[in-house]
Amino acid sequence: MARADDTVRADRGVRVGGEVDPDARWLRAVLDAAFLLLLGSSLLRHVLLHGDEPLIGWIVTLFVVFGLLHTLGRALAPAPRPGARPTTGYLVRLGAVLAVWIVLLVLAPSSAWCAMPLFFAGLHTLPTRSAVALASVLTVLVVASKLRFTEGEFDPNVLIVPPAVAAVGTAVLIALQRQASRQRVLIEDLVRTRRDLAATERRAGILAERQRLSAEIHDTLAQGLSSQQMMLQAADRLWHADPDAARGHVREAAGVGARGLTEARRFVHDLAPADLAERTLVQALGALADRESGPALSVVLRVDGDPGPLPERTGAALLRIAQGALANVREHAGATRAALTLTWLGDRISLDVADDGAGFDAGAVPAPGAGSGRGHGLPAMRVRAYGAGGTLTVESEPGGGTVVTVALPLTAPHILEEVAP
Repeated sequence: MARADDTVRADRGVRVGGEVDPDARWLRAVLDAAFLLLLGSSLLRHVLLHGDEPLIGWIVTLFVVFGLLHTLGRALAPAPRPGARPTTGYLVRLGAVLAVWIVLLVLAPSSAWCAMPLFFAGLHTLPTRSAVALASVLTVLVVASKLRFTEGEFDPNVLIVPPAVAAVGTAVLIALQRQASRQRVLIEDLVRTRRDLAATERRAGILAERQRLSAEIHDTLAQGLSSQQMMLQAADRLWHADPDAARGHVREAAGVGARGLTEARRFVHDLAPADLAERTLVQALGALADRESGPALSVVLRVDGDPGPLPERTGAALLRIAQGALANVREHAGATRAALTLTWLGDRISLDVADDGAGFDAGAVPAPGAGSGRGHGLPAMRVRAYGAGGTLTVESEPGGGTVVTVALPLTAPHILEEVAP
C-alpha cells in the first residue's frame, strides 16, 4: 500500500509528486551557502595570519576535506527524513565531519565559526536527544577554543554568548520540529479519514444503486410477471369451460409481456419508463389507469390544477409509484374502485392513489426483504419519493380502504442517489 502522505525523501528535501519541496530545498541552499562562506572566510583568515606555518598545507587539505564531507557526502549518506531514525551511513558521515572539524579547531581556531552550519544541520536531522547532545558538544568546543586563544583581559562574553545563542537556536528548532511532527500526524489522519470517507461513500453508492435496482425491478418486471401469472392461471382454469375467455387472458398476458420486455430494454439503458418515452405524465397515468381497469377493478384518473412541464426524474418517480400502488391494490386490497388524483400545487406536485379495498394497519408495514419477501412495495415507494426530494404517506385502516399520497417538489434538486433513513 502507498504511504499515507504519498511522499518520499530526497536528502533533506521532501519530494512530493516528483518535485522537491521548495522550503526544504531553500533551507538546504541557505545552510550550504552559510557553511561555504564561513569555511572560506576561516581558511582565508588562517592563511593570512599563519601562512608561514609548517603545517599550513595539511591545514588547507583538512579544510577541503571538511568541506567535501559536509556538502558532497550527502550523495553517499543522505540525511534522514524528518521524524525518521538516522541511518548508520549518515551517522558515520556526521561523525567524520565532526572529527575533521575538531582537528581543524585545534590547528586553526578560526574554524570555530564553521560550527554554526553543523549546529543547525544536526538539529534539523537528528532526533531531539541526539541533536541536543551534538549542540552541547559543539558549544563546549567553541567556548574552549575561544578561551584557549584569549589574550589580555578576560571577556565574559566568551562564556555567555555561545551557550546563549546555542540555547535559543536549539529551543526554536526543536519547537519547530515538534510542530512539524504534529502537522504530519494531522495530515496523515486527514488523508486516512478522507480515504475512509471515500470507502464509505462507495459503499453508500453501492447500497443506493441496489435500492434503485430493487425498486425498478419491483415496479416493472416483478409486477408484469405477477400479472402474467395471474392471467395465465385464470386462462388455465377456463381453458375447457370458456375457451374464448381463456384466450382473452392469454392475449392480455402477451401484452403484459411485451410491455415488460420494452421496460426491461429501457431499464438496461437506464432510460425513462416506456410510458413516458413519447407521452406526458398525464397521458402515461391515463394509459396506466386503462390497463389496470377490468371487470373486477375500475381505475379512474383525475387531474387538478394546470399541468405543466416536469423534470424527467419527477415524472418517472410519480409513474413508478402509481404503478407500485396499483399493483398493491390489484394483488392485496380486493378493491372494486381506485382513483389516481394528480394535483399541481405551485412549486409542488402530488399524486393520490385511493381504493375502497380491505385496508390494513399502516403502522405495521414490513421493511424491504422482511418475512417471506412480500411487503416490498410501500418501502420501495418511500425510497423513490425520498430520492426525488419528496415525501410519501399512507392512510389506511382495516376495512376502510387505503390512500397513498406522494408529494414532490418541482424545482428542488434531486437526490436520487441517496437512501432514505
